[in-house]
Amino acid sequence: MVDLVILGSIGLDDIETPFGKVKNTLGGSATYAAYAASFFAKAGIISVIGKDFPEEHYSLLSSKGIDMRGVYQEEKTFRWHGFYEFDMNEAKTLKTELNSLANFQPIVPAEYKSARFVFLANTHPSHQLKVFSSIRKPELVMLDTMNLWITSEKLALLEILKKVDIIVMNDGEARMLFQTVSLVKAANEALSLGPKYIVIKKGEHGALLFTDNKHFNAPGYPLEIIKDPTGCGDCFGGALMGYLAKTRDISEKNIRKAIIYGSIIASYNAEDFSLNRLKNLTIDDIEKRYKEFSEIREF
Repeated sequence: MVDLVILGSIGLDDIETPFGKVKNTLGGSATYAAYAASFFAKAGIISVIGKDFPEEHYSLLSSKGIDMRGVYQEEKTFRWHGFYEFDMNEAKTLKTELNSLANFQPIVPAEYKSARFVFLANTHPSHQLKVFSSIRKPELVMLDTMNLWITSEKLALLEILKKVDIIVMNDGEARMLFQTVSLVKAANEALSLGPKYIVIKKGEHGALLFTDNKHFNAPGYPLEIIKDPTGCGDCFGGALMGYLAKTRDISEKNIRKAIIYGSIIASYNAEDFSLNRLKNLTIDDIEKRYKEFSEIREF
């Protein structure tokens, strides 16, 4: 049985940054989220791949205990080609090939329907709603989105936002969705839809957590080496939900702690391309950086 169900994309990326380039590397929102979650809990992915998807990538995910029963196969894998300049907070897309994602319809295995935790990572709002409706009695559901769905599927997005417990998005997306420069106002607008929490990611500057009557400001980790920030937001969400699934404690206090663990995994992810840094990451590394985060916030 899986602890956490993750809906999202699995893809192959070509990425260029000021510090190097890679081709046909493993990517996708579900990929990063599930790998990050696997440090804490057993995740199951709902996604699609193509016949061209390398066996080594499939084996890597399986080797981390990630359940792949919700992943089916079509002809060609989703591909993304992008680059970053020295402002590593913004990816610029050169080419997107939807391929298998163009006609993707999520299939929820019977074993996933009793999962207690669900992360609806960045994908079409109709897919998020379908998976949400297929899970019997989840304890906690978190949803991520992106500017594409805010502009092209706003009504569908607002409908699913009303049903989840946590909304997570970056600062630009929050401002765009609620048409305000104020993140506080955006958070209050989001909370008025029904969710209990709104998490606003601010890239290298950390994250903000808002509830009805309080907020929490999580710091960013000051990295010396940043090679590739691709997938950091997905790692953040996956680790956050993985930690909550592990502890089975969904109190506001524990969600704050989960945000820190999400920030830790995301910070390590940025230190190399694709999952290369996370492949060698240990629990000791994670706890060491957790201690550093605690010291950053002392005053």
